[in-house]
Amino acid sequence: MSTDIVRDFERVSPDLVRQAAGFQAAILADVNGRRGALHGRIAALRPRMKLAGPALTVEVRPGDNLMIHAAIALAKPGDVLVIDGKGDQTAALMGTIMMTACQQLGIAGVVIDGAVRDSLEIDEMDFPVFSVGTNPNGPTKNVAGRIGHPITCGGVSVRPGDLVVADADGVFVGERERVEALLPLARKKVEDEATRIAQIKQGNTSAGWLAGALRTAGVLKEGEAL
Repeated sequence: MSTDIVRDFERVSPDLVRQAAGFQAAILADVNGRRGALHGRIAALRPRMKLAGPALTVEVRPGDNLMIHAAIALAKPGDVLVIDGKGDQTAALMGTIMMTACQQLGIAGVVIDGAVRDSLEIDEMDFPVFSVGTNPNGPTKNVAGRIGHPITCGGVSVRPGDLVVADADGVFVGERERVEALLPLARKKVEDEATRIAQIKQGNTSAGWLAGALRTAGVLKEGEAL
């Protein structure tokens, strides 16, 4: 088989995927040094949609979905198709037929830096899709691409097997080797935020760090307060 298709690569483990799925994409991005969040143009087709799984990476030419069909055939249950469609919105790369095949095969969802179509049907299927929007134009199926290679999607480097977690806020991608270390940090951040929200609800609305930051920025002089 062509070297453009890599069949075998190490995936983030199902246990780590299960644990990571319990966190918001925002929490994971924060504890990852505010890195790993795809450009906001890639958004849930419907706000309720969520997904988590290892990335099966696909690179295509704008407007051509030949390699996405090949990736669907090669995908393992639980995989997330992460597709570098070059941000093109002039034609949809996937629609109901392909999404139905993905769902039937147990693919966890689709993240695509490109457009899709048949959005109402996909909504009714309740299959998680994150894209740069919709377009009724269909794609061509003529141009070679790559599967299972590192890609760039939404401005973020994505390697096959990396963790993908997506929700109403957008899409987070974490390096496979770092996921285990991120989880305890994510748990602590959730606990810390819950504590802070409880304090706010009790009337403690002032941010303790604000005055220092304003002085550092030159907005307040030493000894001044808001």
